[in-house]
Amino acid sequence: MNERASLVARQIVRYQVNSEVKNTAVDARKSPRLARQLKDYSEVGLKMALQRQMTFVAAVLLAGYYYSLTLAVICAALIFFSEIYDYFVFRGILAWTGDDRRVARRHLTKLMLGTVLSASVVVYFAVGIAQVQGPGPHFISLFFLLAAGLFAAMHNHQVFSVLITRLVLYCAAFIFIPVWDIIITGDQIQSDLWAQLFTSIFVMYFVIECSRNYLSIYQVNQKQMAALEVETRIAKEAVEAKAEFLSTMSHELRTPLTSIKGSIDLMTAGRLGPMSESVHKVLRIAQRNCDRLIRLVDDTLDLQKIIAGKMSFTMDSINLPKLVEATVASNRPFAERLGIELQLAPSDDGLFVMGDWVRLEQVLTNILSNAAKFSQSGSTVQIYLETAADAVRVLVKDEGVGLTEKDRLGVFDRYSQINSPGTRKVGSTGIGMNISEKIMQAHGGKIDYFKNEGAGTTFFIEIALCGNQPCRESSETSEQDDASPARSKVA
Repeated sequence: MNERASLVARQIVRYQVNSEVKNTAVDARKSPRLARQLKDYSEVGLKMALQRQMTFVAAVLLAGYYYSLTLAVICAALIFFSEIYDYFVFRGILAWTGDDRRVARRHLTKLMLGTVLSASVVVYFAVGIAQVQGPGPHFISLFFLLAAGLFAAMHNHQVFSVLITRLVLYCAAFIFIPVWDIIITGDQIQSDLWAQLFTSIFVMYFVIECSRNYLSIYQVNQKQMAALEVETRIAKEAVEAKAEFLSTMSHELRTPLTSIKGSIDLMTAGRLGPMSESVHKVLRIAQRNCDRLIRLVDDTLDLQKIIAGKMSFTMDSINLPKLVEATVASNRPFAERLGIELQLAPSDDGLFVMGDWVRLEQVLTNILSNAAKFSQSGSTVQIYLETAADAVRVLVKDEGVGLTEKDRLGVFDRYSQINSPGTRKVGSTGIGMNISEKIMQAHGGKIDYFKNEGAGTTFFIEIALCGNQPCRESSETSEQDDASPARSKVA
């Protein structure tokens, strides 16, 4: 029965996933591809404006000096008007933030008008030069048309209708120039004019093939980008669903766990009547496991807050030595159960920092509990403070096996644990140090470690020091900044 229920559950999950993928694929097909193509085209058009204008200037100067000043002036005026028109159309498209298809069609119509105008100027220039030259080889005209065709193939492939319009006009000019020479001269097929016609046809094929290749590459890139967006969205939704599930599960688990722990604490304290030693032993095991589960739930909740950028901090002036003293006192019973002595060195009481008491206590608790768990029974963990000009360090020195530089990634990585056989006596979630690192970053400080000269490792936290007087800033409740998780928003 259980196997059958499990099979049905898996089928439901598979159906939901497949439906999500299909719906996402349909949405992708309906996505505003035209809007993206228009923006790509406009962006390239603005980038290549200077190159186009330099080409036009060179062509107009050649035409005016060698062939016809009138033709050059007319072409210059048309080019100026065309470039101004395109500039404003491109800017309008790039400033457009929507994706409505009707608006996209209006922008496309404006682009087509600009395309016809600019392509017609090129055709007018090439044909005009050919007419001034008369029948014969038209190197300048045909070369200018070839350059315009290649430019369109490389830089106008984003919008298919624009590319086709340009190629049709340029190819018509390619054919017209040699055909017109043949018509007015009446030359036979053996003449050079016919060879020029066949050459023009070959050049047209070359330009069209280049355009097809550039268009094909762009379309493949577009499909890959669309597929990547679909996969990214699915992955993002999956991560969000997992985070929401973990957060909900953690909240739901914490209430019954707290109730169970409260009942066990009452029984262990003898409030519900006398019990035998064997029952006490079992209850103490249950009590420790409840504590461990509650820590796991709390760490999971903190981790989800960090991922979502919603971890809150109540920043206030803190007497750091008193914070350290209180944290050591609260962790001393745990360390003593493991046979570890916590030894706090005396320090100046006048060391104030700006921070969140609860979060800093959480960081120190993580460090102290790790020092106790990874130390041999009967050893000592030393806690002391060091000050510099504008910062203070809290150092925790243990006598365990010791960590090296190659262990650094595993120490602060999420869900990672450093396995030291025979030393760790209590299990852990593997996320405490990662959370501690994020908390210290939010305080503008840091957490780190170094290997001792002898046995063991020294972990430390470092935070900015206000001085020997309470910090002036007032209490402020803030949340972790999504854009910059290394700083807290404190006025």
